[in-house]
Amino acid sequence: MLASDPPRYLVSFHPKRIIHRFTDVLIVGSGLAGLRAALAVDPACSVMIITKVKARKSNSHYAQGGIAAVWDPEDSFDAHVQDTLDAGKGLCDPKIAQLVVREGPLRVRELIEWGTAFDEANGDLALTREGGHSASRVVHALGDATGKEVMRAVLEEVRSRPNILVDEKTFIVDLLTNEGRCVGALTYSRSGPIQAIWAKQTVIAAGGSGQLFRETTNPSIATGDGMAMAYRAGATLRDMEFVQFHPTVLYVAGSSRSLVSEAVRGEGAYLRDCNGHRFMPEFTPQKELAPRDVVARAIATQMSRTQHSCVYLDLSHLNADKVRERFPGITKACRKCGLDFARDPIPVRPGAHYMVGGIATDAQGKSSLEGLWACGEVACTGLHGANRLASNSLLEALVFGERCGSGASERALAEADDYRPLAVSHDVAQHAEQELDVADIRNSLQSMMFRSVGIERDASKLATAAESVQFWSQYVLSREFPDAEGWELQNMLVVASLIIAAATERSESRGTHFRTDCPESDPGMARRHLLLSREHGLSWVDMEASDSIEITAR
Repeated sequence: MLASDPPRYLVSFHPKRIIHRFTDVLIVGSGLAGLRAALAVDPACSVMIITKVKARKSNSHYAQGGIAAVWDPEDSFDAHVQDTLDAGKGLCDPKIAQLVVREGPLRVRELIEWGTAFDEANGDLALTREGGHSASRVVHALGDATGKEVMRAVLEEVRSRPNILVDEKTFIVDLLTNEGRCVGALTYSRSGPIQAIWAKQTVIAAGGSGQLFRETTNPSIATGDGMAMAYRAGATLRDMEFVQFHPTVLYVAGSSRSLVSEAVRGEGAYLRDCNGHRFMPEFTPQKELAPRDVVARAIATQMSRTQHSCVYLDLSHLNADKVRERFPGITKACRKCGLDFARDPIPVRPGAHYMVGGIATDAQGKSSLEGLWACGEVACTGLHGANRLASNSLLEALVFGERCGSGASERALAEADDYRPLAVSHDVAQHAEQELDVADIRNSLQSMMFRSVGIERDASKLATAAESVQFWSQYVLSREFPDAEGWELQNMLVVASLIIAAATERSESRGTHFRTDCPESDPGMARRHLLLSREHGLSWVDMEASDSIEITAR
């Protein structure tokens, strides 16, 4: 049972009382996946990109490490695929891993053609190695600001296309559905009333839900809106128990939490506890270059052993000038806190970083809801399994963004131009209740999720978490809020409920999901995925169902 049952729509609306707009393809979200989807749409189709902040303010923009792609002749597709499967702990779809890895170099070349200035070394792309990778295959830009440079170039390309409209500072409240298919979305901006955008095809690329947790690398906009609205609309979600915590988040009291890239350890940094002890060799032969789930749990264990609030990254044995040149952004962030990144012990601790589960899709990016596609962090394509390999996220965003955009475009071109509103409406029951302190509930939810549904979980903590979410949901989900602050809280409660339900159901430890009351992996669950939908609740499916997807060579 899920801890909350959200209403179908968050706001009241009627087709006679709202503004109507029309497009062939609607894209929700302006991160790399959404922008790449837009660029794949046929120029004959109109495209509308809706984003709740400025187009460049996405998780993609803040990506530091880079894009994993086989570029070195000494590297191989098979090695990258195997690294991906190993990190995913038995739950990756091997065919999806092959598809994404083999398309990687092509997508990187496209970025170069669109003006992305990747870092170079000896006349070719500079490559670095990150945790879980058996070779140096991560291309990067501006040292440690890959996302910023990639988004700059791709956004410029998007704005050059006359068929693409980017609508900024507009909140998608809900997906519109009619007769079992997605037909667009309800939107809100401060400049006007609720609007209906009617679309032949909709691509949702709305990012993750890191803001569910008190400690996170994600910006304030990452509130799980896409997953929540897809769930309310009837789409199936998959593997929601898997939330990746990045091992190294800069931890200085009173300052914002800044990501310290995986590439820092890839360049040779050590992890030490408060006593100066290098502890990673005690946990794994891979030491600091183990996959993120392993390193994050090791850090959490060492913090518990030492009763200290963090551990420390040590780069003092590396060339200081090269460190500052390679990581200018992190060097600057540390300097603001009075730290010399190349010489001082850098305090770090894990933080919620990436939602591994999400809207279930097939190999093209189609969801279970007709007319709805999903790509990027909001989706669960089968690539990541139980734990995402470092720098596979931007890679997946590019590959599935292109697949979603081209697929949605093909479907939209096949549909007749019938631009008219549909008879879809909704009334939210009004309650004469006292005003809520939305910020206080949000803070309480974040603290509870980090404490009870974080790096380590158990049945007792999960049951308490479910009770808390159920309690808050009773008086939050039944309300009609007038703005994004309230809608974000409602979305966060829905996604929290799904994560807790899935984490409770998977009574084993695997990848990013670690249960202290069942710390071993169950071989019988190695290829089993957990599906969640409004219609069917929770259900298990064997991987063979996704293995049967026919993937066309491209």
